[in-house]
Amino acid sequence: MNGVLVIDKPAGMTSHDVVNCVRRLLRERAVGHLGTLDPLATGVLPLVIGKLTRLAQFYNGAEKTYEGTIRFGFATDTYDAEGQPSTPVSNARPTLEQVRTMATQFCGVIQQIPPPFSAKKIRGVPAYRLARKQCEVELEPVSVEIKELEVLGLEEDRAYFRARVASGTYMRSVAHEIGQRLGMGAHLATLRRTALAEFSLADARTLDQVEKAVVPGDEENLFFHPRRLLPAFPAVTATDESAAKIRAGRAVNLPEMSSARQVKVFYGQNQLIAIANRVAGTLFHPKVVLAAQ
Repeated sequence: MNGVLVIDKPAGMTSHDVVNCVRRLLRERAVGHLGTLDPLATGVLPLVIGKLTRLAQFYNGAEKTYEGTIRFGFATDTYDAEGQPSTPVSNARPTLEQVRTMATQFCGVIQQIPPPFSAKKIRGVPAYRLARKQCEVELEPVSVEIKELEVLGLEEDRAYFRARVASGTYMRSVAHEIGQRLGMGAHLATLRRTALAEFSLADARTLDQVEKAVVPGDEENLFFHPRRLLPAFPAVTATDESAAKIRAGRAVNLPEMSSARQVKVFYGQNQLIAIANRVAGTLFHPKVVLAAQ
C-alpha cells in the first residue's frame, strides 16, 4: 500500500501514537509522518505510507500554518498548558494593542530558544529527557522564520492568533517570550495546525474515519491524490518502456518540461513511480524510485 494520508490529529496523542494507530488499522509497517505535533496540538499531520515514505526528504523545510491561543498570567515549564507553572500567577492583562505590537517584533528571521521540553539535543541527549530529570537545560538560540503572526483578538487572559512559519519554529517559545517581554508570564494554551505544505484541514481525516473506511476496504479513497503532491515539481507521464527503465533506476528521456530540474514521474494517472532529476536536455535520472521493478 502506497499513499499519503492526512490525519486530523486529536489532542492527547503524540505523532508517533498516530503513526502506530494507522499502522495497525492499515496493517502496514511502513508509515511515517511529515512534521511532529506536540500532544497538546491538533490538526494537519500528513502520513506517508509504503514506498512513499521516501518522499519525506522533500518536506524537511515545509511551511506550516497554525491557529491558537496564548494565555497570559503565568508561564509554565513546558511553555504550554501541559506544564507546571514556573512563575507566580499574575492578574495583569495586556491590551489588544500591546499584544499586536509585540507580535510584530517576532515577524521575519529571528533568533529563538527552543523549549526545554523539546526534542532538541544537548550533547546527544534530547532536552526533554534532561528536563524530566530536573537537570539544567541550556539550549542555544536557533534561527527561525515567522512569515506571519496575526493577533485576531483578545478575551480576558487569552489572545487568539494565526501564524505562518518556516520549519523548525516553536510556537510554544513564541508564546513564552511574548509573556516575558510583556512582564506578566504567558504560555501556549491551544494550537491547531491548519496547513503543512500543500496539505490542509480540508484534506484531513479523523482516525475514526480511517477505521470505518478500512472495514469495507475503502481506505484507498482516503488518500491524498498523488497528482497534488509536491506541486512545485511538474508532472510527466512515462510510457511502458520508460517506466520499466525508471523502476530499474535507469536514466530515461521524458517529455520536455521547460527548464524544470526535478519532475514527478507517473505511470498512468495515479501511480507516482519516481522523482527524477534532469541530467541534460530531456534526459532525467530517477532520484527516488517509488515503485517496485
